[in-house]
Amino acid sequence: MNNLEYKVKHIASQSLAITRRCDAKQWSVANTLEDFVSPWDLAPIKPIAFRALYDSEYFYFSFNVQDGAVFTELKDDSKASIAESDRVELFMRADSRMSPYYCLEIDTKPRIMDFKAMPNRDFDLSWNWPKDQIEVKSIVLSDSFSVAGKISLKSLEELHLLKKDSEGTFMEIGVYRAKYTTDDAGYNHPTWITWVDPKTPRPDFHIPESFGIFRFES
Repeated sequence: MNNLEYKVKHIASQSLAITRRCDAKQWSVANTLEDFVSPWDLAPIKPIAFRALYDSEYFYFSFNVQDGAVFTELKDDSKASIAESDRVELFMRADSRMSPYYCLEIDTKPRIMDFKAMPNRDFDLSWNWPKDQIEVKSIVLSDSFSVAGKISLKSLEELHLLKKDSEGTFMEIGVYRAKYTTDDAGYNHPTWITWVDPKTPRPDFHIPESFGIFRFES
């Protein structure tokens, strides 16, 4: 795991309502994470602003992404279609061995591809985040899109994703984006974007080196 840390600020309980535009005033309290990179591509990436907050019941997150050409695969609502769409992603792991880790990949509809994984890309695509413990909303504008959501702390605790050390509560997490660009022949090519650079020759988020730490402030 890398040493990058993000501070998750605490807010009053039930003060934040999830909206499609991520325009609730509470988001202004959050630290803004903008240090995203695509180490495997030479072209610059468009700005991404990620924010997170928490209260006594929920962990909240939002992505504001500059993108005037969002691609969404709509042949069906399968996880395979989501995997071929522009999306944002959160991976959370239970331990440093990634045994297991849990993946949330969310497109702009918003549809969720949620699955449980083990090392070496051993994916259980039949797994779903606990029912009624997650909510997401999104909007696509002419030059950007936003995805916001909340996850119950109860589900994070039951999955052993919230941990404690001498500095307090923390979570080991990866924050990512997949951007598809259509070439002149009509083929889509992904650009893989990450908060933590895993220092790999090819894109790979499913390794310990792509995770950082979220620290929950008191």
